Amino acid sequence: MIVVMKIGAPEAEVVRVSEELISWGLSPEKIVGKHKVVLGLVGDTVDLDPLQLQDLSPWIEQVLRVEQPFKRVSREYRHGEASNVAVPIPQGVVHFGEHHPVVVVAGPCSVENEAMIVETAHRVKAAGAKFLRGGAFKPRTSPYAFQGHGESALGLLATAREVTGLGIITEVMDAADLEALAEVADVIQVGARNMQNFSLLKKVGAQDKPVLLKRGMSATIEEWLMAAEYILAAGNANVILCERGIRTFDRQYARNTLDLSAIPVLRALTHLPIMIDPSHGTGRAEYVPAMAMAAIAAGTDALMIEVHPNPAKALSDGPQSLTPDRFDRLMCDLAPIGKVMNRWEQPTAALA
Repeated sequence: MIVVMKIGAPEAEVVRVSEELISWGLSPEKIVGKHKVVLGLVGDTVDLDPLQLQDLSPWIEQVLRVEQPFKRVSREYRHGEASNVAVPIPQGVVHFGEHHPVVVVAGPCSVENEAMIVETAHRVKAAGAKFLRGGAFKPRTSPYAFQGHGESALGLLATAREVTGLGIITEVMDAADLEALAEVADVIQVGARNMQNFSLLKKVGAQDKPVLLKRGMSATIEEWLMAAEYILAAGNANVILCERGIRTFDRQYARNTLDLSAIPVLRALTHLPIMIDPSHGTGRAEYVPAMAMAAIAAGTDALMIEVHPNPAKALSDGPQSLTPDRFDRLMCDLAPIGKVMNRWEQPTAALA
């Protein structure tokens, strides 16, 4: 349930209404929109009469029920307004959201060594990426596959961040690693295999770094949004949703099925920013450019692209990784579509 205050409602009245609602056993969460203040009510609201709430103050415009099972994640909860996830990085503050330029995240699946990760970081930054992705801890289907270098790889990511100014996105697999990872990462990724690891979701929700939540391989959109609800319910409102392909019956020609229809569906259901990962979504480098362009045309807020200096020798996911040169060309190809959508920012390097 949400309480929408009228335009110009005095702060003292908002506080008074909040305190009254707290006395009823509810937890009001203040959401400041562009024009209005909304109070999201958390608690047992089933038997509450909206008209009774309306009488609390002449400054209350309307009281609405949030019909979706996901409450804080619902677009209704913010009275239709999109949220903005602002991430401070060495280069400045980067904004994820539907009213901001598309944010490009790029880098290898796994951090292999210092020379490789620093070289890649320099290349993707020059092409216009704002964030470097790279796995220190890697969840792999086979126990014999490369699992990442672990905590030592975090130091390499920190080096790449220091020398390039890029933000860092990397995946957490175990709550025990969260503290060390949060010292390096600007955004903490929860991968597809952990989307419904509810104890981990609660832990990442209880810390302050923004969270990138990837869709599970067989998850419905509602299950995905309910997973995001766990993070918001734990206190962290800075969540970005990442579609990375789902498992369907045809796996002969592509690794997964990239669900681009999720973009307009999510836009209608949730206020959270949306990212598309065409690398995992297709599993083949030759398909990544087409899907990246389509994602921007469909309205994505961000892209995650795998880039490796030598994909043939990559320790993980080489077939879906672009070379730095191919990534340069892709960024040039994306620019016209991004500009048509009014969602593209000219790379700093290109202006120098």
